[in-house]
Amino acid sequence: MKIGHPKNFWGGVLFALIGLGFAFIARGIRLADLTLHAGYDMGTPARMGPGFFPFWLGIILMVLGVVIAALSLRPSRDTDVAFPRFHWRPILWVLGAVVLFGVILRPAGMLAAGFLLVFIASLGSQSFRPVATLVLGTALVSFCALVFVGGLKLPIPLCPDLAALQQLTLCRA
Repeated sequence: MKIGHPKNFWGGVLFALIGLGFAFIARGIRLADLTLHAGYDMGTPARMGPGFFPFWLGIILMVLGVVIAALSLRPSRDTDVAFPRFHWRPILWVLGAVVLFGVILRPAGMLAAGFLLVFIASLGSQSFRPVATLVLGTALVSFCALVFVGGLKLPIPLCPDLAALQQLTLCRA
């Protein structure tokens, strides 16, 4: 099968699947067996319930994804473009990094977990550069520490949960 714009096609497919998932969850449909359970109350447009906005946002995202994917099936000027294969490697590296960040945030602290998140996620790129990753990690972790811990006063640990490190001024922000 030949398509005109492979990036638009896969982007549209992902939009449609994510939108459909949001709509199912907001409506209270279990994806495993497609049964209805006690989901969020939908309400009406005048008195919206907690499921109203995520449901309709999911439907809009799904329709947008279908339109984007369908429009990408028009042939481009280069009619010799083959149907591309899906690149799982970058997605798995990024998702794995985010999951690992969530698991180790409390025991390792945001500084270490943030650097690890940036480093592991950047391994998914074909143009991985360690120095650029170190600069990016430093900038992102500093920004997040200043905004979330310093500015918003969220109870996010900055340093690992070790008594010796908790004495440092940086760790007690």
